[in-house]
Amino acid sequence: MKSFKYLLFLVLIVFIGIAVYVAVQPNSFEVKHTRVIKAPAAVIYDYVLDLKNWETWTATNSKTEGTFTERSKGIGSSYSWVDDDDFTSIISITSATPYKSIGFDIQKEAFPKSEITLDFSANEDGSTSITQVISSSNLSFKFKAISAFNGGVEKQIAATYERNLKELDSLILTGMEKFDIKVNGITQHSGGFYLYNTTSCKMGDFTTKMQDMLAQVGAYAMSNNIRMAGKPFVLYHKWDEDNNTVMFSCCIPTSEKIITIDSAIVTGQLEPFTALKTTLTGNYSNLKKAWAKAMAYVPENGLEFAEQGPMLEIYVTDPMTTLNPADWKTEIFIAIK
Repeated sequence: MKSFKYLLFLVLIVFIGIAVYVAVQPNSFEVKHTRVIKAPAAVIYDYVLDLKNWETWTATNSKTEGTFTERSKGIGSSYSWVDDDDFTSIISITSATPYKSIGFDIQKEAFPKSEITLDFSANEDGSTSITQVISSSNLSFKFKAISAFNGGVEKQIAATYERNLKELDSLILTGMEKFDIKVNGITQHSGGFYLYNTTSCKMGDFTTKMQDMLAQVGAYAMSNNIRMAGKPFVLYHKWDEDNNTVMFSCCIPTSEKIITIDSAIVTGQLEPFTALKTTLTGNYSNLKKAWAKAMAYVPENGLEFAEQGPMLEIYVTDPMTTLNPADWKTEIFIAIK
């Protein structure tokens, strides 16, 4: 009987020791992780700001279809779900500073509320450092006990949140690579006046040359108060793969003929012409595929190229304002008989 009392006393001491150990654990925690994603901050921000994307990059372990508020994007929107443990969780967006940070509150039934902040920092190379901070306070004894005997909060959730950022990285990059090529069919191009400069270069230098030359024509138009009458375009004169050279003009449409005072920038005019129109939605790196599809369409459908006819590449969107390459739109016009 006496030994039983000693055993009971020993168990009580151990129990009290455990209780004291748990009680002195911190009443709050903060876990921080950073990952560099090779994408503009605005692209990542817009994706994360929509809670309909939440399940795609976070481990919600949802066993039921989630429920959204009427608006799923922006401050005040929320999303709730039931997880594998039959707990109901809800996440709400509490703050948002465009392209800089997003704040969330996340509440899992029977657990303390946590706050999540995502900070976006643009880097000089075009990538973004995204820092995720998870914090909570007034932790319950039960939560502290579970954390204490599982290696602490950091060990419990670190792997999950590292995986979340890794998954977000993959989704963003995959999304930016999406593209679509559509042959729209036969149409009439109205032609018109345009300002342009012309050069020829090696194909590998084309993109850099084109960007510089379009900027020059645009700057000339702005400095002389010339209104653009449409989107900028490239007019191809010669594409010589055998010799690895391309000759082209960078053009800005105008509503009337402009007499220029710069010998490097002159006025041209396109006569109206019948054309095959093809639209690329996606990164400019896919333009070669778009041109190949358009060029193949002509003979395959009994059409004929117009000799010396115009071949245009019109840049419908501005990459400076449309940051996601998957949303860039380019229209190709090939003159046909």
